[in-house]
Amino acid sequence: MRLSKFILKLFGWSVSVSVPDYPKSIICVAPHTSNWDFVLCELAITSVGRHAGFLMKDTWFRWPLGAFFRSIGGIAVPRRRPGTGSLTDFLIEKFRTSERLVVAITPEGTRSRTSDWHTGFLHIAYSTGVPVGLAVLDFPSRRIMLDTVFTPTGDVDADMKAIKKFYAPYQGKYPDKFTTE
Repeated sequence: MRLSKFILKLFGWSVSVSVPDYPKSIICVAPHTSNWDFVLCELAITSVGRHAGFLMKDTWFRWPLGAFFRSIGGIAVPRRRPGTGSLTDFLIEKFRTSERLVVAITPEGTRSRTSDWHTGFLHIAYSTGVPVGLAVLDFPSRRIMLDTVFTPTGDVDADMKAIKKFYAPYQGKYPDKFTTE
């Protein structure tokens, strides 16, 4: 915890977390434009004494990094899930059967520019009743914030519109790779 705080402070980052430490929740993280986002988020959540799992492309889970990513809460996401059902269904079941589960999800699903954000996290949260914390990585101000809780209504289009509006003022490491339109 102290090391994470020190590293963030060394590089000029501040962390603000006022969302309760729910036993089950989804943390929606944006903008996501760089691999540094993962490092910063891990340092930020650790710096406040919390833990969050995360979804990551399965190709990152090969030796030697696979064991490390699993040990810090990584969930490998296969590019294709033949015969295994959807990732959303898998996570709904995981939330329903876990006593404690906090998962960070980047709705863009890529570091490239896309306006087609994934909605699975909204389906998961609505189906399981878990809150969604909206986490921000704002590179110009060097602030990482988790100060807003979003409760999905079940209207995915309206919910996504509200979430994109929330993130619109912020910029990732590469601003040209982030859009909320």
